[in-house]
Amino acid sequence: MNRDVKVIVVGAGPVGLTLAAELALAGVPVQVLERRTAPDPAMKAQSINVPTAEALDRRGLLPALEEIQRETPVPFGPRFTGHFAGMPLDPGLVDWADPELAVHRAVDGARMIPQPRLEALLARHVERLGVQVRRGVEVTALEDTGEGVVVGTDSGPLRAGWVVGCDGGHSTVRRLAGIPFPGTDPEITGYQAVVDIADPEKLADGWSWSPHGVYRHGPQPGRVATVEFDGGPADRTAPVTLADVQSSLRRVSGTDVTLTALRAAPTRWTDNTRQASAYRAGRVLLAGDAAHVHPPFGGQGLNLGMGDAVNLGWKLAAVVSGRSPEALLDTYDAERRPVGAWVLDWTRAQIGVLRGDPKSGALRGVVADLLATRDGTTYAVKQIAGVTQRTPLPGAHPWTGRYVPDVPLSDGSRLADHAHGGGFLLLDRTPDAVFAGRAGGRARVVRDDGTGVLGALVRPDGVVAWATDTADADGLAEALARWAGGGAA
Repeated sequence: MNRDVKVIVVGAGPVGLTLAAELALAGVPVQVLERRTAPDPAMKAQSINVPTAEALDRRGLLPALEEIQRETPVPFGPRFTGHFAGMPLDPGLVDWADPELAVHRAVDGARMIPQPRLEALLARHVERLGVQVRRGVEVTALEDTGEGVVVGTDSGPLRAGWVVGCDGGHSTVRRLAGIPFPGTDPEITGYQAVVDIADPEKLADGWSWSPHGVYRHGPQPGRVATVEFDGGPADRTAPVTLADVQSSLRRVSGTDVTLTALRAAPTRWTDNTRQASAYRAGRVLLAGDAAHVHPPFGGQGLNLGMGDAVNLGWKLAAVVSGRSPEALLDTYDAERRPVGAWVLDWTRAQIGVLRGDPKSGALRGVVADLLATRDGTTYAVKQIAGVTQRTPLPGAHPWTGRYVPDVPLSDGSRLADHAHGGGFLLLDRTPDAVFAGRAGGRARVVRDDGTGVLGALVRPDGVVAWATDTADADGLAEALARWAGGGAA
């Protein structure tokens, strides 16, 4: 038993690795357990949203993300906007001057990041931070003693103060913790693959509907996806074969198209949609797909899980280190559950629009008309990009509760450049450093003589806890006490 480990993270996907990195940056000894012996190469999310990209930017990973995007051929322009239920969102219709979009442009060149490349980047990140990732270790038991957790594994028992399940939709941690997972059962089977096609001319480009389902051909050469409303697969975990993808594509397209080879690990998915009844049970917590599952439209699952990780990481670190009371962890569920519920409904709505029946087809026509307008497309793009997310925090300033926008500073740096080590940031633009003296070692003070918002307290997850346009520090002490606790940031 390793008694030096304060937190065990179960799952070495992007969510688990991000959480481990946040804990390590805060000085918390953490170990990651992963049942797989190697990273999962399967096709999953192909992009990240604004909050995810900005979270990685704050940790100094933006140059690496931009390099990945330069190296990854994508058939989209620099302003890829995604789709809603298979209906592409035209970037030419988006109001890019919209205030909620315009202040989050620094990460535009780091958004088209395939999930396997992101996972590899995060693996290098945690390695630099000294985090041990133990692969080929499967969790078999959990015992919450009230003072810690004993984790049974097929390699022997481990002990830690806390355990976080980041082990996917079939989470062993969630099951062993006895946390219910209510929701709606699947009604579709979806496949996604990159293949060699003997006769691609038999397939239409883009998204196509038929009485049997929906398929997409492109935009990358050989990329195909299918959706069939067949009640869900008998065994979602069974290996996906070339024959599986070809059979589905033939049924949906109504052609005898022939696939000759798989070029990337294919995936099978459903619209199984569920949310854990609690994100915490004692000293066991959940994040990512372990806490919520839904159809994978727009890479929402990856981004939702990454948001969980950066929200939980600093809070759990503060509790483990004794800087904050255990009650701080209650805000994790309170803040992340509504975001998760919204994503579940956003993806459920797309399933309703995707169906091939006449009523859904009529609804799809109405939605298509709305998305053909400037306001409609801008609204959808903002939702997918994540720039409208807001945490309900006290304070009337427009920044409060929102992810901090990109803030250029007078010395040529950006506010994000000062967040590489984690912790709280306190922006102080007052001539006499009115706010800086109140930090008390709980936040890194960033002095600036530029214009704009005079002061802002930014949590480690990028959420603005307090902001002001005047030299009045009213509310700052309360925000520091509530979120930053005692001791150094």
